[in-house]
Amino acid sequence: MMISDLVIEELKEAREEVMMQPGQVPYKFMISTRHSPKAKMLAEMYIAAGALTIKSKGDALHVATATLQGADVLASWNFRHMVNTGKIELFNKINKEMGYRSIQIKTPRDILNP
Repeated sequence: MMISDLVIEELKEAREEVMMQPGQVPYKFMISTRHSPKAKMLAEMYIAAGALTIKSKGDALHVATATLQGADVLASWNFRHMVNTGKIELFNKINKEMGYRSIQIKTPRDILNP
């Protein structure tokens, strides 16, 4: 499981049972990542293309960071901005134009119960 600095920050504001979930994954299976200036630029491209608005810059940065870090799947419960077929298609259109691989975005439930 890949976990970014962005997720760690968001978890600080979460309910305790949510905050503790990453701790359920054995450390040897955990990869820590950080967002980068390149991820910020890709996130801005998602916004410029209309995939998300500036108010959802954090969501765009999550998708960009996962894309650039080579994540196979991004887990999210955010149906409005991330787990949304139209948004995913637009993220991947931009990724393809920029020479990056596609990313899947699914709910944790869909990932754990395929």
